[in-house]
Amino acid sequence: MSERSLLAAQGYLELGMVEEALAELVDVPTSVISDPDTAPDPYLIELRLHILMKGERWSDALSSAKELLLLDSAALPAYIHGAFALHELGRTTEARDLLLRGPEVLGMDPTYHYNIGCYEAVLGNIESAKRSLEKCFALDETYRDFAKLDSDLETIRSELE
Repeated sequence: MSERSLLAAQGYLELGMVEEALAELVDVPTSVISDPDTAPDPYLIELRLHILMKGERWSDALSSAKELLLLDSAALPAYIHGAFALHELGRTTEARDLLLRGPEVLGMDPTYHYNIGCYEAVLGNIESAKRSLEKCFALDETYRDFAKLDSDLETIRSELE
Protein backbone atom coordinates (compact mmCIF):
# COMPACT_ATOMS: atom_id res chain seq x y z
CA MET A 1 0.00 0.00 0.00
CA SER A 2 1.38 3.38 -0.92
CA GLU A 3 1.89 6.20 1.55
CA ARG A 4 -0.34 8.33 -0.65
CA SER A 5 -3.22 5.85 -0.29
CA LEU A 6 -2.72 5.70 3.46
CA LEU A 7 -2.77 9.49 3.78
CA ALA A 8 -5.78 9.71 1.48
CA ALA A 9 -7.67 7.12 3.54
CA GLN A 10 -6.91 9.04 6.73
CA GLY A 11 -7.98 12.30 5.11
CA TYR A 12 -11.22 10.87 3.81
CA LEU A 13 -11.94 9.45 7.26
CA GLU A 14 -11.45 12.87 8.84
CA LEU A 15 -13.90 14.30 6.31
CA GLY A 16 -16.43 11.54 7.00
CA MET A 17 -16.11 10.18 3.46
CA VAL A 18 -16.39 6.51 4.34
CA GLU A 19 -16.64 4.91 0.90
CA GLU A 20 -13.72 6.93 -0.45
CA ALA A 21 -11.61 6.02 2.60
CA LEU A 22 -12.39 2.33 2.17
CA ALA A 23 -11.56 2.52 -1.53
CA GLU A 24 -8.06 3.69 -0.61
CA LEU A 25 -7.60 0.52 1.46
CA VAL A 26 -8.62 -1.80 -1.37
CA ASP A 27 -5.14 -3.39 -1.47
CA VAL A 28 -5.25 -4.30 2.23
CA PRO A 29 -6.36 -7.92 2.74
CA THR A 30 -9.81 -8.13 4.30
CA SER A 31 -8.97 -11.26 6.25
CA VAL A 32 -5.97 -12.20 8.32
CA ILE A 33 -3.66 -14.61 6.58
CA SER A 34 -1.75 -17.12 8.70
CA ASP A 35 1.56 -16.40 6.92
CA PRO A 36 3.19 -13.60 8.98
CA ASP A 37 5.04 -12.35 5.88
CA THR A 38 1.78 -11.56 4.10
CA ALA A 39 -0.44 -10.61 7.06
CA PRO A 40 -1.61 -7.00 6.93
CA ASP A 41 -0.15 -4.35 9.20
CA PRO A 42 -2.34 -4.10 12.34
CA TYR A 43 -2.44 -0.32 11.84
CA LEU A 44 -4.19 -0.79 8.48
CA ILE A 45 -6.79 -3.11 10.01
CA GLU A 46 -7.30 -0.57 12.80
CA LEU A 47 -7.72 2.21 10.24
CA ARG A 48 -10.31 0.13 8.39
CA LEU A 49 -12.05 -0.47 11.72
CA HIS A 50 -12.25 3.28 12.42
CA ILE A 51 -13.59 3.94 8.93
CA LEU A 52 -16.25 1.25 9.27
CA MET A 53 -17.26 2.60 12.68
CA LYS A 54 -17.63 6.08 11.18
CA GLY A 55 -19.85 4.57 8.48
CA GLU A 56 -21.92 2.68 11.06
CA ARG A 57 -21.20 -0.55 9.23
CA TRP A 58 -21.41 -2.60 12.41
CA SER A 59 -21.05 -6.12 11.01
CA ASP A 60 -18.02 -5.18 8.95
CA ALA A 61 -16.56 -3.25 11.89
CA LEU A 62 -16.97 -6.30 14.10
CA SER A 63 -15.14 -8.42 11.51
CA SER A 64 -12.29 -5.90 11.42
CA ALA A 65 -12.12 -5.86 15.23
CA LYS A 66 -11.83 -9.66 15.23
CA GLU A 67 -9.10 -9.51 12.58
CA LEU A 68 -7.22 -6.93 14.60
CA LEU A 69 -7.41 -9.13 17.70
CA LEU A 70 -5.97 -12.03 15.70
CA LEU A 71 -3.02 -9.85 14.72
CA ASP A 72 -2.62 -8.14 18.10
CA SER A 73 -4.48 -9.51 21.11
CA ALA A 74 -3.61 -6.35 23.07
CA ALA A 75 -5.12 -3.92 20.52
CA LEU A 76 -7.33 -1.77 22.76
CA PRO A 77 -9.41 -0.29 19.88
CA ALA A 78 -10.43 -3.82 18.88
CA TYR A 79 -12.04 -4.32 22.29
CA ILE A 80 -13.68 -0.89 22.56
CA HIS A 81 -14.93 -0.69 18.97
CA GLY A 82 -15.66 -4.40 18.63
CA ALA A 83 -17.84 -4.22 21.73
CA PHE A 84 -19.61 -1.11 20.46
CA ALA A 85 -20.32 -2.84 17.14
CA LEU A 86 -21.74 -5.83 19.02
CA HIS A 87 -23.93 -3.50 21.07
CA GLU A 88 -25.19 -1.75 17.94
CA LEU A 89 -26.02 -5.17 16.50
CA GLY A 90 -28.19 -5.87 19.56
CA ARG A 91 -25.65 -8.23 21.11
CA THR A 92 -25.11 -6.22 24.30
CA THR A 93 -24.23 -9.14 26.57
CA GLU A 94 -21.48 -10.15 24.14
CA ALA A 95 -20.33 -6.52 24.00
CA ARG A 96 -19.95 -6.34 27.76
CA ASP A 97 -18.22 -9.70 27.88
CA LEU A 98 -15.74 -8.71 25.17
CA LEU A 99 -14.73 -5.62 27.14
CA LEU A 100 -14.43 -7.61 30.36
CA ARG A 101 -12.05 -10.05 28.60
CA GLY A 102 -9.81 -7.21 27.46
CA PRO A 103 -6.37 -6.39 28.83
CA GLU A 104 -6.17 -4.96 32.33
CA VAL A 105 -4.91 -1.64 30.95
CA LEU A 106 -8.42 -0.98 29.61
CA GLY A 107 -9.35 -0.20 33.22
CA MET A 108 -7.46 3.09 32.87
CA ASP A 109 -9.60 4.19 29.91
CA PRO A 110 -12.75 6.19 30.75
CA THR A 111 -14.42 4.96 27.54
CA TYR A 112 -14.11 1.40 28.79
CA HIS A 113 -15.96 2.20 32.02
CA TYR A 114 -18.50 4.37 30.21
CA ASN A 115 -19.34 1.64 27.72
CA ILE A 116 -19.53 -1.02 30.43
CA GLY A 117 -21.91 1.30 32.29
CA CYS A 118 -24.08 1.70 29.21
CA TYR A 119 -24.15 -2.02 28.51
CA GLU A 120 -24.97 -2.85 32.12
CA ALA A 121 -27.78 -0.26 32.12
CA VAL A 122 -29.26 -1.73 28.93
CA LEU A 123 -29.03 -5.20 30.46
CA GLY A 124 -30.83 -4.00 33.61
CA ASN A 125 -27.83 -4.29 35.93
CA ILE A 126 -28.38 -0.85 37.44
CA GLU A 127 -25.97 -0.95 40.39
CA SER A 128 -23.16 -2.30 38.24
CA ALA A 129 -23.90 0.36 35.62
CA LYS A 130 -23.70 3.13 38.21
CA ARG A 131 -20.40 1.80 39.59
CA SER A 132 -18.86 1.69 36.13
CA LEU A 133 -20.05 5.17 35.29
CA GLU A 134 -18.69 6.60 38.54
CA LYS A 135 -15.29 5.08 37.68
CA CYS A 136 -15.56 6.69 34.26
CA PHE A 137 -16.45 10.11 35.71
CA ALA A 138 -13.57 9.87 38.18
CA LEU A 139 -11.19 9.40 35.24
CA ASP A 140 -12.80 12.04 33.02
CA GLU A 141 -15.64 14.24 34.23
CA THR A 142 -16.55 15.29 30.67
CA TYR A 143 -18.23 11.93 30.15
CA ARG A 144 -20.96 13.11 32.51
CA ASP A 145 -22.15 15.40 29.71
CA PHE A 146 -22.38 12.44 27.31
CA ALA A 147 -24.39 10.52 29.89
CA LYS A 148 -27.02 13.27 29.97
CA LEU A 149 -27.90 12.57 26.33
CA ASP A 150 -27.15 8.86 25.94
CA SER A 151 -30.31 6.84 25.32
CA ASP A 152 -28.62 3.74 26.78
CA LEU A 153 -28.62 5.49 30.16
CA GLU A 154 -32.21 6.71 30.13
CA THR A 155 -33.24 4.37 32.96
CA ILE A 156 -30.58 5.71 35.34
CA ARG A 157 -30.00 9.25 34.12
CA SER A 158 -31.60 10.91 37.16
CA GLU A 159 -29.29 8.95 39.46
CA LEU A 160 -26.16 10.19 37.68
CA GLU A 161 -26.51 13.91 38.34
